[in-house]
Amino acid sequence: MKTIDKEIFNHDTDVDVTHKINTIELDNWVNHLTYIQKELDNLIGLCSRELNHKLKSDEILKRFEKKAVENENVLGALRRYMNSRSDILECDDMQCDMAYIHEHETYRRSYLYHLDKYRKLKDDFFDVVHDKLNLTD
Repeated sequence: MKTIDKEIFNHDTDVDVTHKINTIELDNWVNHLTYIQKELDNLIGLCSRELNHKLKSDEILKRFEKKAVENENVLGALRRYMNSRSDILECDDMQCDMAYIHEHETYRRSYLYHLDKYRKLKDDFFDVVHDKLNLTD
C-alpha cells in the first residue's frame, strides 16, 4: 500500500497540495497529542504525589485524569484516520477528494476543540497552584 508523498512539487495539482498539507498537519497533530499525553502523565503524577496535600483538592487531579482519557480517545481517532488516508491515492474524481478534505476539516475542528479545553485546564491548574502555594509576587 502506497502512502502519500509529503513533498510538494511544481507539477502537483491544488488538490494534491491540499492532501499533502493535510497529511503533514495530521502528523503534527498526532505528535502534539502524544506529547500532551506525556505531559498529562507528569501532571497527574505531580498532583497525586507532591502537590496533593498542598492543593487540598482532588478536583484538578480528576480533571487531568479525565483529560488524559479524552486525549487518548482523540489520539486514537486521529491514528485511525491517518491509516484510512492511504486510500486517497485511489481517488479518481473531485467528489472523492472533497470527501477526504471535508473529513479532514472535521478532525481539525475536533483537534482544536480538544486543544482549547486542555489549555484552559492547564490555566486553571496554574491559577490554583499560584493561589494555594502563594507563588504570586
